[in-house]
Amino acid sequence: MKLIIQIPCLNEEGTLPDSLRDLPKQIPGVSRIEVLIIDDGSTDRTAQVARELGVHHVVRHQKNRGLAAAFQTGIDRCLALDADIIVNTDADNQYPASFIPSLVRPILEGQADIAIGDRNISSLVHLPWSHRLLQRLGTSVVRRVSGTDVPDAPSGFRAMSREAAMRMEVLTGYTYTLETILQAGRIGLKIATVPIQTNRATRVSRLKRSNLQYVFRSAVTILRIYALYQPLKTFLLLALPFLLGGIGLWARYLVLLILGSAGRGAHIQSIVVGGAFILIAFLLSSLGILGDMLAKARALSERTLYLAKRSLYGPSHEAPAPAVPAPPPPVVEREAPTSP
Repeated sequence: MKLIIQIPCLNEEGTLPDSLRDLPKQIPGVSRIEVLIIDDGSTDRTAQVARELGVHHVVRHQKNRGLAAAFQTGIDRCLALDADIIVNTDADNQYPASFIPSLVRPILEGQADIAIGDRNISSLVHLPWSHRLLQRLGTSVVRRVSGTDVPDAPSGFRAMSREAAMRMEVLTGYTYTLETILQAGRIGLKIATVPIQTNRATRVSRLKRSNLQYVFRSAVTILRIYALYQPLKTFLLLALPFLLGGIGLWARYLVLLILGSAGRGAHIQSIVVGGAFILIAFLLSSLGILGDMLAKARALSERTLYLAKRSLYGPSHEAPAPAVPAPPPPVVEREAPTSP
């Protein structure tokens, strides 16, 4: 059983030694532990420090591509390195490495496909109250959209089985935490949560330059993901206010006409604006239908990509049994040859 701990990094030469020092060397049920550093275009000596500290694998982006891209690069590399279980953690030493054995246990026991560290957001007194509120709000939205009960969706401390990793494909550029939960919930992967504690922050978060920026980018990410996975519902909800507004304006004109208050040419603006609102509602609904058709096509593409990864990387013989069985390969029916 091979475990790879992946750590996305951006200018972490100062914090990386502390993060690597406490990584476990042995875990019951795991025969080999390796470390992968994803250097996301650092301008300092992050990659050199990692090699000097004896890291097994280093992958480097030539320029900064963002945390989500670094996460996906790490997952793909771990699969290529035949990892049975992948643990993702941060380079700022926020997540204590002592919790890694507890994090991988649900996967080793076949109880879950993904395990996420629960920081108990309300107890993070070193974070501003506004930050804790935003994280709880984001978690609530993700739980509603994904149909999961993850209590700490923004947590980047997580483990996943090889099977789950082959099903992950991050499309957003800001953060992977929310999208991977939505993907897991949509395809029926089982998620476990493991209570953890956190170390005090050693530096300011690079994802959150300000609360306003954090709110905006998180909201855009959630809306984009929701529209990506629920396009019909999204555009119908957007169309509903315009439809109701248009019907209301037309109803107003009809009432005025019945009461005799709408003379020739009077209140014609209600007809024009109401018609425009209904036209907008129709266009938004049409976009929702088109988006729903594209979503079905995307689901087929994701299945094709999963089968391609499974063919390329293959399931490890030592991997734990998935909590959700993999879909069977497509059956190709051939016509029996006719006898001469």
